[in-house]
Amino acid sequence: QFSVKDADSLRCWADEFRPIVETILVPEAQSPPLPADERTRRLEASSLGQRLLEVQALSPLEFVLSEFENDAVRAGLLFFNGLREVDLRLKGFGHSIPSLLASPHKAQMCIGGSAQLAEALRSDIVEHGGEVRLNEELASILFENGKACGIELVSGERIGASFVVSGLNPQQTFVDLIDANDSPDRTRQAAEQFQYNLLAPLFALNVCLHEAPAYQAAEVDGRLNEAFMVIMGLDRFSQFEQIVQAHEEGKLPPTVMWGACPSVFDPSQAPTGKHSAFMWEKLPYQLDGDSANWDEAAARHGRELLELWRRYAPNLSDECVIDSFSRSPLEITRTLPNMHNGDLLVGSFDNNQIGANRPFAGAGCYRTELPGLYLCGGSTHPGGNITGLCGYNSARVITADLSLPVWWTHPELTY
Repeated sequence: QFSVKDADSLRCWADEFRPIVETILVPEAQSPPLPADERTRRLEASSLGQRLLEVQALSPLEFVLSEFENDAVRAGLLFFNGLREVDLRLKGFGHSIPSLLASPHKAQMCIGGSAQLAEALRSDIVEHGGEVRLNEELASILFENGKACGIELVSGERIGASFVVSGLNPQQTFVDLIDANDSPDRTRQAAEQFQYNLLAPLFALNVCLHEAPAYQAAEVDGRLNEAFMVIMGLDRFSQFEQIVQAHEEGKLPPTVMWGACPSVFDPSQAPTGKHSAFMWEKLPYQLDGDSANWDEAAARHGRELLELWRRYAPNLSDECVIDSFSRSPLEITRTLPNMHNGDLLVGSFDNNQIGANRPFAGAGCYRTELPGLYLCGGSTHPGGNITGLCGYNSARVITADLSLPVWWTHPELTY
């Protein structure tokens, strides 16, 4: 429909990168990271590794501009790259898009809604003798004779432990929760310098509906109403430059939003005969220079998104919408304070914050310089998104250090 040449290129890149994804990128994500020099040396020893290094040297933007000709195709590919929180300008991530094309894993949905994933994890922990406590605020990580030995809550309660694992961001872990006397200056300084993504903050519009969205464009292609994810407002390739500039200036960019109506595929997510749906949009955290401006702007912008949605799905009238609410980037940080400035990835891949240097050198393999203190979470390898891999890899390191039994089979790097 857009470009025969680009369609062929998509297939070629997917085919070429499939073995790279299967034999290199997936095992890497599921393993503690190698030092950068060792990784490069190993990759240079094989043709697949050499090809990965060649493509990886580009930025996603450079890759798209060099390999595809149609602006609509380019825009769509950069959009999906952005959903993985990879800055389109970032060199060293030219492989991001072809690896997405080649990945066997597609979008997934939890029966009953996303909260059921958290509930399933909680249930498993409890079933195996653990405890999950909510709405508790940490005061500090405790140390004894230089070793992490537990935590203290704001309430004054102390919980002892043989080791501590933090899924918080580096500033929270090393600056806010650890006394300066318990941590080397270089560690605190490295944590303070950890950087976050500019383009990651998310705005959400959630709606309860009498009927599912019926898109006008479905008159041309009836499959549209059966699509899980729908993108609206992405009309031209040049919008990306405007979006980046707007984020840098703290302004609202031209709206590009995406979302779904999960109840079409899982009726348990709404009352019988009704529907639940949402739209997301990437917006700056510091709106007009101050994140507090979101408290006033969120409801208004939610109404603007709903009006735009109606242009594409005219049945979403006032009579169709039972209720709605918006969540701004500020609200996300209030709920999940480890997502500093609304960064869903919990840390940029820029500033060499990747692999064994994520979050920073000396703490990039889940161990820290402080005995008994380990890391997990999105600020460690391989980064954020709902994969569970940061904790999975951290558990592998911890069990090895403590000589604990490993009851799962983990991949080995074979390149």
